[in-house]
Amino acid sequence: MATTNTIHAQVLTPEGSKFEGDVLSVTVPGSSGSFQMLHNHAPIVSSLDVGPVLIQKEDNTVQVYAVSGGFVEMTGNKVTLLAERATEPEDIDLESARKELEKAKQKVYETSSDPEQVRREIRIAENLISVGSNS
Repeated sequence: MATTNTIHAQVLTPEGSKFEGDVLSVTVPGSSGSFQMLHNHAPIVSSLDVGPVLIQKEDNTVQVYAVSGGFVEMTGNKVTLLAERATEPEDIDLESARKELEKAKQKVYETSSDPEQVRREIRIAENLISVGSNS
């Protein structure tokens, strides 16, 4: 590792590796709330919720991904994030995300819709819009 205060981070999706490198911190949307992992963080395994992942690089820039669930493991100053989907802000089509949000909101009124799935679809679209709008 480049400095003593870094951790090695890797972001993996079913499509392949999205990020790998030495970083200062990784903040994730854990299923019980967001948390940050720094150098010498205690070992942890957590499921991920819908939300942004923030990776603070050694040059203090921040790489952001919109994730829609998965798992994260931190052990021995190595973070491995296994995401269902991890989308970078520049890859987000805001117009499509807004349409998906409206479509999901309309499902709220359909009696055949699964309420939990509809809430998840709304949160995913809102997360994409939030991350894409801040790029």
